[in-house]
Amino acid sequence: ASVMTEFPLCGLIIMTFEHLLCLFLTVNKHKPWIETTYHGIVTENDDKVLLDPPLIALDKDAPLRYAESFEVTLTEEGEICGFRIHGQNVPFEAVVLDKSTGEGVIRAKDKLDCELQKEHTFTIQAYDCGEGPDGANMKKSHKATVHIQVNDINEYSPVFKEKSYKATVIEGKKYDSILKVEAVDADCSFQFSQICNYEIVTPDVPFTVDKDGFIKNTEKLSYGKEHMYKLTVTAYDCGKNRASEDVLVKISVKPTCKPSWQGFNKRIEYEPGTGSLALFPSMHLETCDEPITSIRASIELETNHIGKGCDRDTYSEKSLHKLCGASSGTVELLPAPSSSANWTVGLPTDNGHDSDQVFEFNGTQAIKVPDGMVSTSLKEPFTISVWMRHGPGAHEKETILCNSDKTDMNRHHYSLYVHNCRLILLLRQDPSEAENYKPAEFHWKLDQVCDKEWHHYVLNVEFPTVSLFVDGTTFEPFLVTEDYPLHASKIETQLTIGACWQDNSGHDNETETVSEPTSGGNARMAQFFRGNLAGLMIRSGKLENKKVIDCLYTCKEGLDVQLPEEVASAVKVEFNPNQSSLTVEGDDIDAFDKVMQHISYLNSRQFPTPGIRHLRISTTVKCFNEEACVSVPDAEGYVMVLQPEEPKISLSGIDHFARSAAEFESQEGVTLFPELRIVSTITREVESDTDSEAAEGADDDPTVQETVVSEEIMHNLDTCEITVVGDELDGEHESLEVDMSQLQQRGLEMSSSNLGLVITGVNTMANYEQVLHLIHYKNWHTEALFDRKFKLVCSELNGRYISNDFKVEVNVIHTASPVDHANNAMVQPNFINPIHHASVDLSGHNLVNAHQASVVPSAATIVIVVCVSFLVFMIILGVFRIRAAHQRTMRDQENGKENEMDWDDSALTITVNPMETYEDQHSSEEEEEEEEESEDGEEEDDITSAESESSEDEEGGEVEDQQGASRQQQLEWDDSTLTY
Repeated sequence: ASVMTEFPLCGLIIMTFEHLLCLFLTVNKHKPWIETTYHGIVTENDDKVLLDPPLIALDKDAPLRYAESFEVTLTEEGEICGFRIHGQNVPFEAVVLDKSTGEGVIRAKDKLDCELQKEHTFTIQAYDCGEGPDGANMKKSHKATVHIQVNDINEYSPVFKEKSYKATVIEGKKYDSILKVEAVDADCSFQFSQICNYEIVTPDVPFTVDKDGFIKNTEKLSYGKEHMYKLTVTAYDCGKNRASEDVLVKISVKPTCKPSWQGFNKRIEYEPGTGSLALFPSMHLETCDEPITSIRASIELETNHIGKGCDRDTYSEKSLHKLCGASSGTVELLPAPSSSANWTVGLPTDNGHDSDQVFEFNGTQAIKVPDGMVSTSLKEPFTISVWMRHGPGAHEKETILCNSDKTDMNRHHYSLYVHNCRLILLLRQDPSEAENYKPAEFHWKLDQVCDKEWHHYVLNVEFPTVSLFVDGTTFEPFLVTEDYPLHASKIETQLTIGACWQDNSGHDNETETVSEPTSGGNARMAQFFRGNLAGLMIRSGKLENKKVIDCLYTCKEGLDVQLPEEVASAVKVEFNPNQSSLTVEGDDIDAFDKVMQHISYLNSRQFPTPGIRHLRISTTVKCFNEEACVSVPDAEGYVMVLQPEEPKISLSGIDHFARSAAEFESQEGVTLFPELRIVSTITREVESDTDSEAAEGADDDPTVQETVVSEEIMHNLDTCEITVVGDELDGEHESLEVDMSQLQQRGLEMSSSNLGLVITGVNTMANYEQVLHLIHYKNWHTEALFDRKFKLVCSELNGRYISNDFKVEVNVIHTASPVDHANNAMVQPNFINPIHHASVDLSGHNLVNAHQASVVPSAATIVIVVCVSFLVFMIILGVFRIRAAHQRTMRDQENGKENEMDWDDSALTITVNPMETYEDQHSSEEEEEEEEESEDGEEEDDITSAESESSEDEEGGEVEDQQGASRQQQLEWDDSTLTY
């Protein structure tokens, strides 16, 4: 400035030079320069990119200009104004950090996802700040290639490819690998996407897993120890992230292939009354792919512990013989103890009503059959049948049945005994003209005698031949010995069971006996039996045929099979006689399995014996070499027969009534059970009848209970017993009677004693009901009798189900005098007096003085006379009050108060005769309901002669008050204060 001031021309020159220099310096001659290639790294979820080399742009244009003060400054043409990225959808941007130095950075616009794109490549270009009026002075660098890699972070956990894994191994084998589990990781990097480790979480299991996911067992597995193992397995990636969800691995242990029956349920429940039940519906034979040529299987149903070897009807043996067709001449020697058959009372039994009546003989007990029970003549054909269970015993004789001399001698006329597992029948003939040898002893050597199992023995004796049937199979004697007939004698015989009667004083040695020291009534018994007996019967005059024998032995339960048509020809099935076992043979495995699946259990009893029936299947398999190449173990199970619903037998009817003495003394007597009803019911639980929604709600509600209902059923009865309560029957002047022809028509039998009457035989409840309606009680001397009490009890299945005790009390109505009694017998009385007066106590006193009964009036007569007198007095009093009221009314009319009669009955009390009202009502009912005359007649018979006389007295009182009757009809009687 000083120069320009002092030297203006010089100043002008300097300014011109400076201007020219500035023009020279502002010319943009060079392009920015950057590297040709860049490599960058960016981390997921971060925007900063690390470049190698760093992003720096350089420009060769002059970076200085001179000012008046000669200070250096940058020009715009030398600055880097920015970077431009070229590419489609590039998620990055370039930013200049310093224009003068050209330094810049690349950063992500948004968060990057390595899993979507791991690398990005694009081009970048730098441009300076030189601009002209049209922007033509701006210079751009070349395009550089940028490679950016996105670094991964461990954000994902491993996930298994399968939801669960399953495998099956064979027991006893150690595997290198059972199965492989595999997990994946969604991370993009090798480090975080790789699974570095697998682990079994479940503790204490014999398995391990390696880093590749292969699972193997560490020890040999046993099917018997564990059928299936359940493992929980997890996985870890190389960043130590655990799997989000563990996986379940199921390893089933398969037993070593052994030929056997598969799909067999060991417990099979059978509900009574449901018919046949399939035992093996899903069973099949596993042969392990062996070449099979034939199969044979035996199925056994073990029922030896049920009853006498299986489930049979438990009626008395006599009833069973009748049901099977043996209808006459049968005598039961071991009946159930009862009032009419009491000789078996002392024998121990099984004490169970579910099975038959079984008697035990322990070697010290025997019974004597009453004389006259068996009238069998040995010349006639006869049959002995018995159920016996006997095991190996001593080498002594054990007598089942024996008929020997009562006194003096020890001769055995006939006997059935066991000796050394032989069954022997001794049959000595009576004296005859020919004194020669005759068959006397028949021997059978049988395994059944000593096998401790129940067997049914039937001997048909038709001298000189004897046929033996054991469980329906015929056996011939292996030895028959002969002997002389017995000598003529008048000695009576004694029939015994369980031993043989023997006179200690006898010296006849025709029969060898072994005496045993016993006590009491067995002191003269010998050859005691040890075992169980039941159903000992003798039937004279006729032999049992094979049909009856089979019927007696046949079980009510057993095996059954319905062969499908498509396999009937390929498989052969055979049963044993009682259907407790069957055999199946065939060569086609599929057909064989179908037959086995159709085998069923059947029990035809209405009330079967509950309990277990064991099952066993024995199988033999042959191959092409005709040898047993495959061993199939026996399959065992059992059928559980459930408890049947027990019936409740109910007896009901009129249990208290009175009859005149004349009826007791009449030819017909008094009917004891005129309106008896026999009903049997069972109780069942059933679900209530509701709609489906309510039913579904009930399933969820534990408080809902099933409804118990009673259902009437029909079944048979086998015994009804009428016994006297109190004093025993006196055969001289009283008896219980029944129409025998009606019993025979229904196949029933009757036995009587001084204790009562017993009706036996298997028949319907309706037939028993009809027969019991016919039972009459007769008494020829009723003067000393006030009442008689009886008890009726019925039962089914030999006492398994017993009814209630139905007690009947019959009162005897005595007349005041023989003349009145005769008159009253001609006219039916109209009133029944069922009331027992407290003034006379008849309980416990059936007999009184006959003379007193004919002289002293009865208590009922005295009470009635008193009541009638009281009624007459009340009627007279009522008439008197009516007359007084009438007089007051007349006075009121005379005074002109009223023109009509106005009765004042506010204080009037009239007593009505209740007996008169009953008679009027009863007579009208007789006219309207003639069909009830029989029932009314029974009640009218209870009236006494004194009651008839009281009725006549009442009629006389009505005649005396006939004039006041019309007035009484207009009145409203007030009887509220009357007690009668």
